[in-house]
Amino acid sequence: MTRRFTVDASAAAKWFLREEHSDAANRLLGRNIELCSPDLLFAEMGNILWKRLRKGEIEAAEGSEIFVELERIPIRIVPCQKLAPVAWGIASVLNRSFYDSLYLALSQAELCPLVTGDRRLFNALANEPGVEMIWVGDLT
Repeated sequence: MTRRFTVDASAAAKWFLREEHSDAANRLLGRNIELCSPDLLFAEMGNILWKRLRKGEIEAAEGSEIFVELERIPIRIVPCQKLAPVAWGIASVLNRSFYDSLYLALSQAELCPLVTGDRRLFNALANEPGVEMIWVGDLT
């Protein structure tokens, strides 16, 4: 049986950067798993990598290679433009950032849970009706 997930940048970053729950995040790359994400994923990954570069935790070349590797992962990318109206509604009702709401809108559209490594987002919405989320560390 194929399992489907929407994945956000905080979870995807764990595929490339050694962080807590990286092993759990790597389970998303297994067989019989379909992933989707808004195209925002690339901008957010860029920002995550830029912050690591500024802290001296990665080199510029490593960041470039991570983007090459990210493109090799079979993730169906959905344009933010298609998600924007629903994401706006989510952002205004749940008082979440528009960026987070794009992932949530895709999750709702695809009828699959959002996997996140963003603890604040998860804690804020884990019990919200109509929101299906999985904390990356809970992946089995």
